[in-house]
Amino acid sequence: MELLRIPVGAWVAGGIDWIKTNLDWLLDLVSVAMRWLIDSLTDVLLAVPAPALILVAALLGWAIRSWQLAVGTAVTFLLIVAMDQWETSMQTLALVLIATLLAIALAIPLGILAARNQAVSSFLRPILDFMQTMPAFVYLIPAVTFFSIGVVPGLFSTIIFALPPGVRFTELGIRGVDRETVEAGHAFGATSRQILRGIQLPLATPTIMAGINQVIMLALSMAVVAGIVGADGLGKEVVSSISTLNLAKGVEAGLSVVILAVFLDRVTAALGNPGDYPRSLRAALARRRDASGPASDPASGAGGETTDPATADPAGATRAL
Repeated sequence: MELLRIPVGAWVAGGIDWIKTNLDWLLDLVSVAMRWLIDSLTDVLLAVPAPALILVAALLGWAIRSWQLAVGTAVTFLLIVAMDQWETSMQTLALVLIATLLAIALAIPLGILAARNQAVSSFLRPILDFMQTMPAFVYLIPAVTFFSIGVVPGLFSTIIFALPPGVRFTELGIRGVDRETVEAGHAFGATSRQILRGIQLPLATPTIMAGINQVIMLALSMAVVAGIVGADGLGKEVVSSISTLNLAKGVEAGLSVVILAVFLDRVTAALGNPGDYPRSLRAALARRRDASGPASDPASGAGGETTDPATADPAGATRAL
């Protein structure tokens, strides 16, 4: 007996064709905006002399992590220059940074909404599961259909591929905030927005930064795959080396990807963990907090000592929030 065939693929193709036909003006607008963002950032990165940009990256690594990261950054970035992969690396870095910023701009509000509304969380969970299990190459098909060949479909598919961890980690971080701390904020008369801004987001920052770290790593991996659809950068170099069996070019492009990935991973991991900051930077941040007055934690006093919420000043705590 012949089994019934359900044409799911044809239905999806029909939906994409409908979007292409009826929303062509919107797709053109998105394409122009994405191309402008990528081209502008790429031009800025390439306009700065390589030694100056390497110095800035090394100083950034020292400021937020350690002198070892600064030295490693300088040496490995100089290796990229020596391999003649600097321009392609900056093209890839621009793509990753823009994709990460746009993905975060979507992920954090969605994560906050999911953390505060169980119905939204239940609705988003299977969608995020679907997005994370779908093979990366599949995202290139609708991207090329919407935006043709070039950097724009690469950016579009990178954003979609890198989005889920940002949503999940944001929701996880906000849900993981101590319930008693939140209840203390409510007891002092703080609004939901004040609690979100003054309690939940600060306490969830390490988890959210871990999500941003994952977004960056996924964006970098997808940016390489995006070379298949013509996105300039290291991905295009890898694709070219595969098509011509050029082992030397493939190794150099792949090593450049690894260098960028290690640098971005160490920097974002350190941003999510202030304990990794150099001692001098931690001392400066501590002096700034002391100069700014009482802490914003409603369960803490001005000197950082825990106080009884029942005897604390509700008005002062609310103003701190």
